[in-house]
Amino acid sequence: MSNSGRDADLDAIGLLQDPAQRSLYAYVVGQGREVRRNEAAQAVGVQRTLAAFHLDRLAGAGLLDVAYRRLTDRSGPGAGRPAKLYRRPASEHAVSLPPRDYARAASVLADAIERSGAEASLYAAAREQGMADGRALAQSSDGQTLSIDAIARDLAARGYEPYASDCKLRLRNCPFHAVAQAFPVVACGMNLALLEGLLAGGGLGPMYAARLDARPGECCVVIDSKTNVS
Repeated sequence: MSNSGRDADLDAIGLLQDPAQRSLYAYVVGQGREVRRNEAAQAVGVQRTLAAFHLDRLAGAGLLDVAYRRLTDRSGPGAGRPAKLYRRPASEHAVSLPPRDYARAASVLADAIERSGAEASLYAAAREQGMADGRALAQSSDGQTLSIDAIARDLAARGYEPYASDCKLRLRNCPFHAVAQAFPVVACGMNLALLEGLLAGGGLGPMYAARLDARPGECCVVIDSKTNVS
């Protein structure tokens, strides 16, 4: 990343130090759809004009995308102006001080794994790591049986942005998006193995299964109750 790119990312992330902007950003990206100003303002408890100011600042920094669209079927005179809508952008922002290029390292490693045909070894290592994470999570539950809600909270902390849909736990964000775009077999297989291991290590393997079920713009893995899996 160039110095100008790092400076832009620093400026963008710096906006999130403001509590109102951080709350608006978190609300918009957490919906997985386009959000109107009024909705965002009501959700975080700020005035519409203030929400509009903050949302436009976030959009100007590249933290949100903006679209204009009429929300009714009316057209022509009297139909009103198109609504201004905000949603999560496709771009990513990351800052490391001093600069580190982990994404490039991950890309090179994924390329090497694909060339050498070492996917099976990668998946085995990922599953073991996931199991270790699951066991650690279970140990932190103070003797209580680990629940799928605890798994969801852990995944949220890891950046997956889980949400319930059709009795499944879907993942709105892929933490490995950049690598998955270039090396989907390597990255998605690793991701699946990590989550399989997490469920097994947490003692939820008999009840829940991680499986590939890609949706546009979301993580490729879904967690489903085994009662729903034929």
